[in-house]
Amino acid sequence: MINNANFSTLKNNLLVNNGWRCFQIGVFFLPSSALISYIFLLIALFEGSFIRRDLYWRDYWNYPLVLTSLLMLVGCIRSQTGWLAWIGLFNWLPFFWCFWGFQPYLLTTERRRKCASWLVLGSLPVLITGFGQLWLGWKGPWELFDGLIIWFISPGGEPLGRLSGLFDYANITAAWLSGVWPFCFASVIRPFIFGRNRVIPFLLSVAFVLAMILTNSRNAWGAIFIGLPLVVGSASWSWLIPLMVICFIPIVIAVLPVFDAGLQQFARSIVPESIWMRLTDIQFVDTRPFEATRIGQWRIAFNLIFEKPLFGWGAAAFSIIYPLRTGLYHGHSHNLPLEIAISHGILVAILLNLFVFALLIISAYYKIFNKLRTQKNLIIDRAWWTSALILICFHATDIPMFDSRVNILGWLILIGLRCIIFNPDTDKIVFKEN
Repeated sequence: MINNANFSTLKNNLLVNNGWRCFQIGVFFLPSSALISYIFLLIALFEGSFIRRDLYWRDYWNYPLVLTSLLMLVGCIRSQTGWLAWIGLFNWLPFFWCFWGFQPYLLTTERRRKCASWLVLGSLPVLITGFGQLWLGWKGPWELFDGLIIWFISPGGEPLGRLSGLFDYANITAAWLSGVWPFCFASVIRPFIFGRNRVIPFLLSVAFVLAMILTNSRNAWGAIFIGLPLVVGSASWSWLIPLMVICFIPIVIAVLPVFDAGLQQFARSIVPESIWMRLTDIQFVDTRPFEATRIGQWRIAFNLIFEKPLFGWGAAAFSIIYPLRTGLYHGHSHNLPLEIAISHGILVAILLNLFVFALLIISAYYKIFNKLRTQKNLIIDRAWWTSALILICFHATDIPMFDSRVNILGWLILIGLRCIIFNPDTDKIVFKEN
């Protein structure tokens, strides 16, 4: 069992470990080249699993994942979507292994800090291509290394007018940027990406926030307001939260129809039109049918769950059944817990949700908001926890995890939470000697 005496030895061993090098390369290339990233991350996964001599079953955090896997497999046998149900398992089962195999690379605060740095730096192509497509009319595809890297860039964004960069859709880009920007912002408060330099992280943070705004994603806008106070920490809440409330008041007045017309018109003259129109969906008020709204989709989703509650319909069922019942197409239900319940049943949805929220709550209660921890060790883990909360909020009204790069990002964040909880005196994680 690893203890405090050999914990520093493990850190030093990881510094020269081939798996650790591959892990860093994979994280860096994750947003810009899925192929390169997957190759290096797969090598790191095998290496990370190999250096552990303890069994997968020894970690109690794996228990819900094992039970979930069994229920998913049984559900596939009984599914209504045939081979699609089996293909859908690749969104889950490999990452249950990653949750265990990648832990050696995120065990320490220093390793998490390094990983966060590569996520920020690896996001630069997303920012550059995003700004270029909106302001300079860039369009792809662009090929690098004889087609090893291909960037499909839509001129003017996808959808038109919304920043999407290297991703297929603006909402996916919004999820990626929102999940990474807390790390960039944390480096402004306590520098770690460029040594002691705060200027470059500050400029990058501004670029992240601007890009998040230009995605025209309401989730991304909310992520900015959620992330600021959480990354800064409770010591600054006495002045930061009132300041944020003051800035938010004009937006509330511009959006809600309960205020005086003159006052609302004044607020709308202050708030950019694209923001208050997006928040009210006023442009769709006469053209969008009820079935095309989130509430309409969730109503159908609940009906599907109640019809097959135990093992679900199988992966991709919503995209098949929803058009048959409404005449409209949607690829998913825009809510991850509902989507899991539709595809794999209520038991699987409960297990996975309890697993994620247990990581979030336990890490917050015992580690993140523990006043006994020093600010130096806390800032990166606070940013890590903030990223997890933001991605969870995203999946309440959308499912960006169906982009494999965002899915991997989400699991890296969950693995980091597990490692934040890790206690070298009690957790039985055994490593092979190099």
